[in-house]
Amino acid sequence: MPKSRPRKNKKATKPKSKSKSKSKRRSPIPEGFRSVTPYLAINGAAEAIEWYKKAFGAKEFVKERQAMPDGKLMHGRILIGDSIVMMSDVFPGGTHKDPLELGSTPVTLHIYVTNVDEVWNRAIENGAKVDQQLDNQFWGERYGQLRDPFGHSWSLSMRVQMSPEELEQKRQQAMSMFAQNQHPASSE
Repeated sequence: MPKSRPRKNKKATKPKSKSKSKSKRRSPIPEGFRSVTPYLAINGAAEAIEWYKKAFGAKEFVKERQAMPDGKLMHGRILIGDSIVMMSDVFPGGTHKDPLELGSTPVTLHIYVTNVDEVWNRAIENGAKVDQQLDNQFWGERYGQLRDPFGHSWSLSMRVQMSPEELEQKRQQAMSMFAQNQHPASSE
């Protein structure tokens, strides 16, 4: 009878799954997106993308642009800083309305930048309207609000060094206005 060789003690291994393909598993959240991403309704979304490039230094995801034969955008995507903003034109029969059609918007998009005066001036030069003048505020930021030519409201700011006395003076001014049912933006 032939002698059998002693078996080597092998660790148990999982059998390779044939269901895993060579490619990585698809993430449920696309790369670059955060938990909340604004999606703007705009009459003239293609023109708005160009405006956001000039005013805010936006970068367009050109491959994401889905244009209709008439030039309207079914979908567009830009990057402002590290944040994605999506948009499309308004279409008849749809549920979304353009802020110019509504006469206002209840939403303000906020942008933090490292040189707020530069971005602010560029936006104004490209047709933005001031809603609240850019100024140092009582919470320690240089902050202002404007409206783009498409009706969307934006606030721009950056943190700034302010003395405790300046912070308190700005706080008292703001609280005085609020006590009189005024808002700093309405005094412009």
